Amino acid sequence: MNLLIYKTLEELNQDLADYVIKIAEMAIEDNDRFNFVLTGGNSPKELYKILSTNCKDRIDWEKVYFFFGDERNVPSDDENYNGLMAKKNFFDNLNVAADHIFYVDTTLAPEKAAIEYKKAIDEHFKGNDIVFDLILLGMGDDAHTASIFPHTTLVKNQQVDVDSVFVEKLNTYRISLTAPLINKAENVAFIAFGENKAEALKHVIGDEKKNFDTYPAQLINPVDGKLTWFVDEAAVKLLKNKKYV
Repeated sequence: MNLLIYKTLEELNQDLADYVIKIAEMAIEDNDRFNFVLTGGNSPKELYKILSTNCKDRIDWEKVYFFFGDERNVPSDDENYNGLMAKKNFFDNLNVAADHIFYVDTTLAPEKAAIEYKKAIDEHFKGNDIVFDLILLGMGDDAHTASIFPHTTLVKNQQVDVDSVFVEKLNTYRISLTAPLINKAENVAFIAFGENKAEALKHVIGDEKKNFDTYPAQLINPVDGKLTWFVDEAAVKLLKNKKYV
C-alpha cells in the first residue's frame, strides 16, 4: 500500500490526474483499451474536470471504457445518480461514445439492476477474468466504500460480483461492486480528504486487528494489484504511524 499525503486539494487532484493518465497510457499500450471504474459523490468532481479539460489531450479517450463502482437507486436524471454527476463533470466534456459508458440501469429493481450490470461487465470482458485497470474509490466518514456500508450484507459477500444492498441508515437500496471484485483490479486508488474522514482513516489504515463489519474500507486489499491512497493532511491527522508514506 502507498499513502500519499498532500497539503492542498489542488496538489492532490493534479497528482491523482497524472496517476490516472499514467495507468491509462500503460493499459492502452498493453491491451489497446483502458477499463476505468469511477467513484461517485462529490470527492472526484474536480478530478473529473481536470482529466476532461486540462488533460484531455493526454489520453486516447476513444480507447477508454467507463464503469461505476456503485450506484444509488434513483432515476438517471436525479442529481444523486452517480452516472449523471460523471456525465456533467466528465463525459460531456469529452463527447464520450455511449457504448463506452456502462451505466447502472436503475429503472430495474435493485436486485435485477445488479444482475444486469454484472452481465454487462462479463460481456465486456468476453467471459474472461474481470480485472479492471483502475478502480477509483471514495470513503465515507463511516468507513464505507463503494456501497459497502458497515453492518450490511455486502460486507460479508465473498463473491466476485455486483450486488444490491439495503442501507438501513439511509433507508434506500444501492447497487455495488463487491469487495472481491474490486480486489481483482490491477490498481485501486482511494481519494479521501477533510477532517471528517480522519477517524475512519485512522482505523482503516492504522488498525492492525481488522474489523470489516465496522470499517468496510479495510476489505480493500488487491490480490495482485496495487493500492494507493490520495489524502490530505486533515484526513490523516489522527494516524499516528505514517510508515506508508
